[in-house]
Amino acid sequence: GDCPICCLPFSIDPQKSTLMGCCSKMVCEGCSYANLMREVEHTCPFCRQPIRTTDEEEFQFQKRVAANDPIAMLEMGKQHHNEGDYESAFEYWAKAAALGDASAHYLLSL
Repeated sequence: GDCPICCLPFSIDPQKSTLMGCCSKMVCEGCSYANLMREVEHTCPFCRQPIRTTDEEEFQFQKRVAANDPIAMLEMGKQHHNEGDYESAFEYWAKAAALGDASAHYLLSL
């Protein structure tokens, strides 16, 4: 995919992009860094919501999953996969794929 701010393609390395919990947008490392340098208070570079603490961010993320956001479901599936819970990961990826997420389709094919 592409960064929604600078429209450059994401790096192959997933560590070089950030999922924003408030709006479920993936933002490249460069745009995240530029936003941190520009802002006195930390806000999301896409929707400008204040960046929350870890507990608030997790609650917001769960809220996005409950709202059937395909990107949030894809990320939740990745978390479950990394923890070794492959059945839950498959379920989240299947839901994300049904909602039209191409990355989830790819992960289901592996």
